[in-house]
Amino acid sequence: MEIILLQDVKTLGKKGERVKVNDGYARNFILPKKLGIEATAKNLNDLKLQKANEDRIAAQKLEEAKQLAEKIQEKAVTVKVKAGEGGRIFGSVSTKEIAAACVAQLGFEIDKKKMVLADPIRACGTVIIPVKLHKDVTAQLTVKVQEA
Repeated sequence: MEIILLQDVKTLGKKGERVKVNDGYARNFILPKKLGIEATAKNLNDLKLQKANEDRIAAQKLEEAKQLAEKIQEKAVTVKVKAGEGGRIFGSVSTKEIAAACVAQLGFEIDKKKMVLADPIRACGTVIIPVKLHKDVTAQLTVKVQEA
């Protein structure tokens, strides 16, 4: 019997794959647990349409990420912090503070979890932070740290 998997099954394959299994295994395990459906012409057509829709949505999200990356790279964000002698900051500048400054100054929100800070920012100056917007799109955000 041929089955279209609705979920990843460890020993069989990934979601959306078409696999051949024994009739008993399909009737007693896969179908009752809703791990897959029988590979009929209608179900195969539905799977094809669903994959086309998912591809279209993924392409749309990629395009949106590219547009946001262009906006991010054009502008800079200024963060003002308390500092001591020589421009040393008390503590460090976090991604949470940078994200709040982005909303206030640029007008759009950047998720703090998408900012990749290798080392904490502990001095005044200009820092370029990579922002991972999509698995294929990484933008460079310019952050200017100034003394308050």
